[in-house]
Amino acid sequence: MTATKDDISRAHIIAQALPYMQRYDDRTVVVKYGGHAMGDPELGAAFARDITLLRQSGVNPVVVHGGGPQIGKMLTRLGIVSEFKAGLRVTDKATVEIVEMVLAGSINKEIVQSINAEGGRAVGLCGKDGNMVRARKLQRTVVDPDSNIESLVDLGFVGEPASVNPTVLKLVLKEDLIPVIAPVAPDEDGQTYNINADTFAGAIAGSLNAKRLLFLTDVPGVLDKNGKLIKQLSVSQAHAMIADGTISGGMIPKVETCIEALQQGVEGVVILDGKVSHSVLLELFTEHGVGTLICP
Repeated sequence: MTATKDDISRAHIIAQALPYMQRYDDRTVVVKYGGHAMGDPELGAAFARDITLLRQSGVNPVVVHGGGPQIGKMLTRLGIVSEFKAGLRVTDKATVEIVEMVLAGSINKEIVQSINAEGGRAVGLCGKDGNMVRARKLQRTVVDPDSNIESLVDLGFVGEPASVNPTVLKLVLKEDLIPVIAPVAPDEDGQTYNINADTFAGAIAGSLNAKRLLFLTDVPGVLDKNGKLIKQLSVSQAHAMIADGTISGGMIPKVETCIEALQQGVEGVVILDGKVSHSVLLELFTEHGVGTLICP
């Protein structure tokens, strides 16, 4: 049987990817999954295929997911009205129960099933499993624009990671399984807290000394003042770009979370566009990637 041009092209692409596969062999890559990609069936299937291929290629992928829009829809369906303080959603007792149900339940199992459907072996977890993550209440201060006075905002059961014990994750990875983790965790008293998925992913990646932490977002990455993608940044360059206004708005907390992850032991953090099909593979297995890599 004669090979077609498509066959030869596919073989060439695989051969080109080999050095990058070797770079990540037996290394951990944490992927924060959310945003537009999570709500698009085709992008979701491509993501599941990417994660399965990473595992088949010798990479240890770990998925941390969000689910803000799905939580909002469920709260609306149940007639629970959210309170907002300083633009931030307050998570009361009733809300945190819904958050756990949606994040650790329906969304988590949907992602697990999509990976398994592509031939992977995924396992759904949350911060409670194996005492993986211990939470503490998030303290958030806001500044009144008129008086310039700082005040503490009580967001209810919104937390942040206080500590991470990666034992259960290491056991799961050792068995060639793919952990899919929902960002809810208890505090020392057993109270459940909702944790920002980006922050949660950074803490998980740090505890595993991950080679890469990928943030799938709705934007291509960090852009310069002309709107052009910046391929790579050092921490000092990122700080300078925040100071001069190049990095602004919602990108500031994203970049700050990247820097925190690097401080916790992650080798490199990438902000990339989850709306691009197979963006995970393009980032890891091509020469220049498709997002912005931030390194120490």
